[in-house]
Amino acid sequence: MRVFVTGASGWIGSAVVPELIGAGHQVVGLARSDASADALTTAGADVVRGTLDDLDVLRGAAADSDGVVHLAFKHDIAFSGDFKGAGEADRRAVEVIGEALAGSGRPFTIASGTPAIPGRVATERDGHDPDPAAAARGAAQHIRAVTAELTLSLAARGVRSSVVRLAPTNHGEGDNGFVPALIGIAREKGVSAYIGDGTNRWSAAHRLDSAHLFRLALEKAPAGSTLHAVAEEGVPVRDIAEVIGRRLGLPVVSVPAAEAGAHFTWLAGPFADNRAASSALTRELLGWRPLQPGLVEDLEQGHYFK
Repeated sequence: MRVFVTGASGWIGSAVVPELIGAGHQVVGLARSDASADALTTAGADVVRGTLDDLDVLRGAAADSDGVVHLAFKHDIAFSGDFKGAGEADRRAVEVIGEALAGSGRPFTIASGTPAIPGRVATERDGHDPDPAAAARGAAQHIRAVTAELTLSLAARGVRSSVVRLAPTNHGEGDNGFVPALIGIAREKGVSAYIGDGTNRWSAAHRLDSAHLFRLALEKAPAGSTLHAVAEEGVPVRDIAEVIGRRLGLPVVSVPAAEAGAHFTWLAGPFADNRAASSALTRELLGWRPLQPGLVEDLEQGHYFK
């Protein structure tokens, strides 16, 4: 297939592109900078220049493709506090791509996140907004959920749409997400901490395993599928803190929930969540089998601490 990929030079996208090319697909990547364009060309992809705001570019590239993988998100403005603006740009992009693919039967898969469900493991059958109160406060989870539901609704318009929900940590060498942030906080504070008893769990996957699932979703996921890129159902956050402490030579301590905001700042909420999730249905449906190292094993390899 000729596959249009947004976010093609990002953390997940830069693994998805070679995964697709290695399977014989032709990739056309969206690039908003010279550096991104050069990286895509080096990887063997064609380039279309533009951003998520260039709706005509998105429409044309989607129409010219045999399928679309949408990974781009305005993380820069989201982290500056305008998550609503980033979410609206994401929704507009999905609408335009959906219009270009409507009635074609072509595949369209996007990235979302696994839900945080208190007291149990999330599954692919869980809806994309399990916390109705999130809508009222404009929470990030709700904003992404709206886009996910929009994508799945395209199945009724003749698009083979699917949503790949990513684990909280997609680890691997070069990661700049939650785990490096925890390492940075440990270095700054002089302790590697967890919240409360540290038994809440994060699901995890290596980014190469996640990239493989995106390819399978593109190739054969049924229309309207929700998929979980989860290799490990749940890693206790205390285990993560203990590896960080051991590798940095720092004491491992518990931080009371009331003090978590002061210690972890913006990471306090995600680090306190239970984000355990299953991928049993995804594995059964698509035959996906994660092969890369688990999170703790990856941390023990040392590249996170260079």
